[in-house]
Amino acid sequence: MAIETRHSLKVGDGKHAREIAVRKIDGGTPGLIWLGGYRSDMTGTKARVIMDWSQKRGLSAVRFDYSGHGESGGEFREGTVSRWLEETLAVFQEYTEGPQILVGSSLGGWIALRMAQELKKTRIPNRLAGMLLIAPAPDFTIELMEPYFSSAQLKELETQGYISEATEYSDEPNIITKNLIEDGRNNLVLNGIINTGCPVAILQGMRDPDVPYKHAMKLIDHLPSANVTMTLIKDGNHRLSRDQDLVVMKYILEQLLENR
Repeated sequence: MAIETRHSLKVGDGKHAREIAVRKIDGGTPGLIWLGGYRSDMTGTKARVIMDWSQKRGLSAVRFDYSGHGESGGEFREGTVSRWLEETLAVFQEYTEGPQILVGSSLGGWIALRMAQELKKTRIPNRLAGMLLIAPAPDFTIELMEPYFSSAQLKELETQGYISEATEYSDEPNIITKNLIEDGRNNLVLNGIINTGCPVAILQGMRDPDVPYKHAMKLIDHLPSANVTMTLIKDGNHRLSRDQDLVVMKYILEQLLENR
């Protein structure tokens, strides 16, 4: 059984340079690459299960932390979708070969969809064998954050460049920057057709307080391929990390392998 190895990848130049922490398992294809959520890291339950699942099947797998997250360098407050997308594409190009399945959770779902768009602009042959989007949050800065800011928060964004709000996922408050919100407008995907060029499977909890399941259903309208499936877990929350949720996640991965 292949051993997971640790790597570090420099992304960006000058003052924009940051070290991205990467873990990789060598194996066959299609490989899997884990794209984490906003303020999550690669040591989370789903990421570890994905790596273990791949390892047992002899498939290659990669997980990493965005800048400002987990083991990677850089400041979280400097993070934007464009910045994290740049890092994801760099990891994809440096540490993967052949067809890959993108497994994107929350923010990672948005990053996966943007990856598909950016890869189509290159001369690289289509290497996406499939996507599993878990509680995907495309356009969340504009769709799920900005409309709910109070007038006081909007004023704070303008005057100090960020707002701070409590979150159930950490003892530290969420820092939402003006740059994150403004950059989100440059990465919108729910404003047209998203041609991923591969099968897409969506896993969504119906009791998700952060990304309502209707947001995932809206995403389906922008995916033209007939090979799009959606699995709803009636009592599932945003994390979808319970044993029963993970069983469903692994079943969907098996289906993507069979149907790619």
